[in-house]
Amino acid sequence: MSKPLLKVIKPGLLTTVQDLGRLGYQQYGIVAAGVMDAFSMQIGNLLVGNPRNEAVLEISIIGPTLQALDDMLLAICGGNLFPTVDGKKIDMWKSFILKKGQILSFGAPVEGARAYLSIAGGFDIPIVMGSKSTYIKAGIGGYKGRALQKDDILFGKGILEKRYVGRLLHYDEIPTYKSEIHARVILGPHLNYFTEEGIQIFLTQTFEISSQSDRMGYRLNGPQITHLSTADIISDAIPFGGIQVPSNGHPIVLMADRQTTGGYTRIATVISVDLPLLAQALPGHTIRFSSISVEEAQVLYKKRENLFYTLSLLA
Repeated sequence: MSKPLLKVIKPGLLTTVQDLGRLGYQQYGIVAAGVMDAFSMQIGNLLVGNPRNEAVLEISIIGPTLQALDDMLLAICGGNLFPTVDGKKIDMWKSFILKKGQILSFGAPVEGARAYLSIAGGFDIPIVMGSKSTYIKAGIGGYKGRALQKDDILFGKGILEKRYVGRLLHYDEIPTYKSEIHARVILGPHLNYFTEEGIQIFLTQTFEISSQSDRMGYRLNGPQITHLSTADIISDAIPFGGIQVPSNGHPIVLMADRQTTGGYTRIATVISVDLPLLAQALPGHTIRFSSISVEEAQVLYKKRENLFYTLSLLA
């Protein structure tokens, strides 16, 4: 039975309901949306006993102030936006009970850009095309198709099981978010559109995330990546982490709210296990790329899946 759990006192900069995205609909022109940092989101859900794909609150840079309307079990993972309960700092990457009447607040970013709040039993949000994710530009999914606003009330089951209280992720598995990012990529599929010099620039030089970056994509400043002749291709499907290079030679890393197709050449795609590090980056942070094979990327993916599987066995 669903009941009111959280009241929004202050909404923060951008707080939305997200899960792993609206998958399987890009062929119809429907943007996938979903969380930017899938690692933090899934870990948070496992810590409170939820399925990995249960919707969470994605909290960007300036967090909200929320009042508990009932007792609940939750966890906060991802970027450290200095969460506090009634003014007292709380541990991240660890489940805890928020009691009725308590105030959960967030401060300035200490490390990273996005925090993820998971609640045991999940949020009571309508499922639209297989997902609870918010896509603001189309006004679909999430809480009324928009970011949270003052006085919104979030509902959920508010499940409280003692066996999940105090569960935490081992510190060896907690990622650190740095201002200098190393992202591994799979090169292609349009390498034949670039000069050898352009490819070497991409793999050896440092790029800076510009202020023109959001959930749709990160525009990068830095040296120009040169094409042999044109940057235009017949429109092609865009994967999460695909790196387009338009005619100006400045790459764009496509993120969760990316368009479904694009007509610019793609020089590479960021591997899935490194996307969470990008998701926690801020404008002004720098990024360097290195190439690995598909087989190496698969090994890293399986290692991450093994961690999720191990945590799920503890339920």
